[in-house]
Amino acid sequence: MIDVLNLALPFFGLIFLGMGCGRFARIPDAGLAWMDFFVIYVALPSLFFRVLSETPADQLGQVSFILGTTLATFAAFLISFGVATLLRRGLREATIIGLAGSFGNVGYMGPGLAVSALGTEAAAPVALIFCFDTLLVFSLAPFLMALSRGGGAGALATLRLVLRRIALHPFIIASVLGVAAAALEVRPPVALDRLLQFLQNAAAPCALFALGVTVAMRPVDAVSAEMPIAIVVKLLVHPLIVLAILSLLGPFAETWVYTAVLLAALPTALSIFVLARQYDTWVAEASSLVMYGIVVSVFTVTAVLWLIKTHRVPVSFWG
Repeated sequence: MIDVLNLALPFFGLIFLGMGCGRFARIPDAGLAWMDFFVIYVALPSLFFRVLSETPADQLGQVSFILGTTLATFAAFLISFGVATLLRRGLREATIIGLAGSFGNVGYMGPGLAVSALGTEAAAPVALIFCFDTLLVFSLAPFLMALSRGGGAGALATLRLVLRRIALHPFIIASVLGVAAAALEVRPPVALDRLLQFLQNAAAPCALFALGVTVAMRPVDAVSAEMPIAIVVKLLVHPLIVLAILSLLGPFAETWVYTAVLLAALPTALSIFVLARQYDTWVAEASSLVMYGIVVSVFTVTAVLWLIKTHRVPVSFWG
């Protein structure tokens, strides 16, 4: 258990350090933009490219794994969305709640935590999960928000917007280039590879610190009935769904299953708050949910890590 705590606590420590700095340091919000830019457009894309380019190409064509993890995320979305609908939330609010219960922090927390816990073999499934979960989320959000406005006049414009956001997302571009480099067995020059390695090593610390600062600068006083339900679905139900679906579609390597379960157990991504603000829907509640989800996940993610490290998580429910 000490080994698990030594693994998990530095990651959460960086988030809470960022929260403390964001809460007490009087630094303009605009200053955070450069760190966000570095993380999103430079450090994390370098990590995804370098990891994928060094992964054997045959490991990146796991269609059944991609299908299983993406279906699990969609199932978690449907559960949270359905609960919000039953509680008489409108389509726009239910969409944000559904995304909060299904899309975890696989970009900021996922790569560093999974690779530290499970080794470099976890990098390929992390990248695949991130790519296809991102495709799902950034397709569902604009589609359902456009649907909530009624009418079909903006359908084509919405489709173009969705495709553009997916195609131009830096993580997606880096992942595609990494897969291409792996397939063609192309290696960057030594100096460039070392630069990418520096950036890769900076990705997790900068991303987690920036996450903590960003959360600390948002209001966390709004609470609704859907919030604890979405947190429970994200932290507890989603990992079980992943394990169940991969059990049906498998068998898969142990590291791949454990990586999928760990990523499914991560707290709600900060991008859900960004989407809430973009669509001016459930904004304060989304901010609070991200904050409370991180606090609760200190215990749940640590428990999942312990179960994984002690091999108490079955690779398949069916033996």
